[in-house]
Amino acid sequence: MINYMDLFWGVNNDELFKVRMTQVTLTLLSTPLSSGPGTVPSRFGKVVFNLSSYNPGPFILVGIPGLEQFHVWIGIPFCIIYIVAVVGNCILLYLIAVERSLHEPMFFFLSMLAMTDLILSTAGVPKTLSIFWLGAQEITLPECLTQMFFLHCSFVLDSAILMAMAFDRYVAICSPFRYTTILTPKTIIKIVVGISFRFCIILPDVFLLTPPFCRTCRTHIIPNTNCEQVGVAQLACADISINIWYGFCVPIRTVISDVILIAISYSFNLCAVFRLPSDAHQKAFGTCGSHVCIILMFYTPAFFSILAHHFGHSVSHTFHIMFANLYIVIPPAVNPIVHGVKTKQIRDKVILLFFTKDRE
Repeated sequence: MINYMDLFWGVNNDELFKVRMTQVTLTLLSTPLSSGPGTVPSRFGKVVFNLSSYNPGPFILVGIPGLEQFHVWIGIPFCIIYIVAVVGNCILLYLIAVERSLHEPMFFFLSMLAMTDLILSTAGVPKTLSIFWLGAQEITLPECLTQMFFLHCSFVLDSAILMAMAFDRYVAICSPFRYTTILTPKTIIKIVVGISFRFCIILPDVFLLTPPFCRTCRTHIIPNTNCEQVGVAQLACADISINIWYGFCVPIRTVISDVILIAISYSFNLCAVFRLPSDAHQKAFGTCGSHVCIILMFYTPAFFSILAHHFGHSVSHTFHIMFANLYIVIPPAVNPIVHGVKTKQIRDKVILLFFTKDRE
């Protein structure tokens, strides 16, 4: 038995890359052809390669390049917005769960949006704050892939839930008398199952970054506050073209289809609103106004971040990272506030929850 500590050379993408192997154990067992006298050892034997799994080591999340000296101060608004997001969404979930008057399809979709917003912000902000305040820049490959999965998954789930909410508003405005017969519990379960299938879209994107794609040979430094899909894939020595285009085309195609359906839904909504009497316009616009605000706040920074990362080479990297963090921290914090102000049922319940107890 011979133990070798060596370097393994391979060719991929028309370039040499060097991967350090932990241990190669070569066992050559020669088996005689017969047990009688004059046996000749066989030229062939049993070769066993025991290759321990390759560990690329921890990655380094730089944070916001060029603004390292301001990380402590940048973390303060991040922390405040994150606290607002957690508290606001938890209050929203509590009210919807406790109040029977809020057990309607619109508020059920709103509770789903609150849960995915909590996942979206929690997947990114705590690690960002640890980088800004504690200097905890290291992150292992499993942690990096887990964070990337939840960030991408919550993004596409948010998009699907916004589409479901647009369908809910379409039924409520265009067919108000058939609302309860169309959005039955069975229909809502089918919508939830359809939304859950978005997990199947994101899973392959994570698996494409497992070996051999995770064998990094250039650097372990990620100039970002979180494990962004393209940034992690670019560290690999292997061909990452499949990962890049899958990570770009599939989520974009999914989200664009959601945006198109939302636009169609609201075009029908507007046509229906203008056919109503003038005194009903304000109520109808108030019903849809909060949803439209949330859609704009969610899709604008998200689309800018995705397109700038793939095509906006002239965009400052610092500006890109700052803007990319907006869709992680801003929508989860603003959504419960907008719904609390614009939705009368929720506004009344919040007043009863806090101010009535204070008076007592």
